[in-house]
Amino acid sequence: MVLLTLVALPLAALVVWALAHRRTVTGTPSAWAWRKSTAEVGIVYGTVPWIWLIMMPGEQAGAVPGRVSLVPLRDLVAILSGGQMTATIQVVGNLLVFAALGFFAPLRFASLASVSRILVFAAGCSVLVEVAQYVLQLDRVSSVDDVLLNASGAGLAALASRTWWRVPAAVSAGRPRPAPRPA
Repeated sequence: MVLLTLVALPLAALVVWALAHRRTVTGTPSAWAWRKSTAEVGIVYGTVPWIWLIMMPGEQAGAVPGRVSLVPLRDLVAILSGGQMTATIQVVGNLLVFAALGFFAPLRFASLASVSRILVFAAGCSVLVEVAQYVLQLDRVSSVDDVLLNASGAGLAALASRTWWRVPAAVSAGRPRPAPRPA
């Protein structure tokens, strides 16, 4: 997956350039065109591979009914008590699933420019993924802990991108501004 991601990076950069160029040609200010284009491609490039990976069927997909874990932290404790490598991969992987969404969505959508909104949005997206895993009988556990970790990863990424949420007036002329941050 890492190799595929690296190979796709130049393609993603080309798509950003093409979108920004198209927007600039149609009259969008250059800074705003680049900002929107980078955020849109970043959301897709950083989220779709993770969703693809977690929607892959397990070894006995279809033959095993979906399993559901609704007790918070039960699966996380089980994962952490397992091997260190497995625990690291599981926790970090779940934190990264919606991290790109948390980082880029506030830059693209002013209505999502708060950490609490990103947490709710990412949790909703994660619930949809967990329900899909259950309904499609992918031999995966649909867990509330996955939702918590996915939303936490998006929230942490949103915190990391907060300095870019506010757009200078010259960039956002005629564009909606992000909601003001509570004091």
